Formats: sequence, structure tokens, C-alpha cells
Amino acid sequence: MSNKDKDISKFLSFTLRHQPEAIGLFLDKEGWAVIKDLIFCSAQQGYILNNDIICNIVDSSDKKRFMISEDGLRIRAAQGHSTNQVNIIYEEKTPPDNLYHGTATRFMSAIREQGLIPLSRQYVHLSADEETAVQVGQRHGKPIVLKIKTLNMYEQGFKFYQADNGVWLTDTVPWRFIFMD
Repeated sequence: MSNKDKDISKFLSFTLRHQPEAIGLFLDKEGWAVIKDLIFCSAQQGYILNNDIICNIVDSSDKKRFMISEDGLRIRAAQGHSTNQVNIIYEEKTPPDNLYHGTATRFMSAIREQGLIPLSRQYVHLSADEETAVQVGQRHGKPIVLKIKTLNMYEQGFKFYQADNGVWLTDTVPWRFIFMD
């Protein structure tokens, strides 16, 4: 992905996950934005987009952050929303025995006190593999991977969901379910 494409991807993440109102864009409750509206509102902020550019960003995203609707008219972020405009209804799923959470070592004291909480996002994000968790943790400092006993949590009544891009979601992870290898 070129630097220009990375900039556009970051802009789309910010807009579709966190602050659509910053460019005057409306998202429905499922997080969908009309692509022609996104193109118009983005141009007002100096981001010149078209359908080909948007499709290229969606297709080349290694984390599959974005989805285009089946009719090709709308786009949304797969997960990670902090805006109150969005409340995607995910289907509850039984998680595997263990999932992983990547974070930075500097956050460990807070995690020991309160477990994993979503902070400004709607859910805690969990990865199916350690490699992805390391990549996530590196974005915030010296990475550490936490192993989560997710099936044990599920058996005790915690709910799990999986976004369209494979990221696992849950409301919170109490410290007693977190292990470090």
C-alpha cells in the first residue's frame, strides 16, 4: 500500500469509526455511509476520492477494516467504532478456547486493576493469533501479548461476537481470565 493509500485508509478509519460528523457525513445504526456522500464530504476536506480509489483501499486493507455493501452503494468500518451513531448488531458466537489481546507494557498496571475494557470503543478487540496481537501492541509501545481464556469466559456467561473481518469482540475481560505466557 502506498503512502497516499495509507493516508486515505487512516482518514477513512477516523471518519467511518470515530468522527463522521467531522466531515459532515451521516452513518446509519449499522455504520453504513453512502459512498457518493463520502466522496462529496471528503472532497470538502481535501481528500479527492472516487469509487476506484475506495475499492482499492477496501481490497488492499490487510486487516479488512472496511466493507462495501452488496449493492456497491455503501461502505462501513467492520468494527472499532467509538461514535454513538453506530450500534452494529453482531451475532453471538462461541469463541475458541483462547484468544489474544495485544497491548503495550505501559498499560499493564491498569489492566491488572480493571481487566480489559473498551475505553472509547464499543468493545474489547481480541485476535485469533498471537502474531496479530503483537502487531496491535506495537502500535502503542513495547508490545505484550495477553492470552485470554475465552471459552471459560463464555461458559460463565460472557458474550462474544466476531466482526466480518475476523476480529473477536466482547464487552470486557476481567483480570482472572488473562494470562501471560
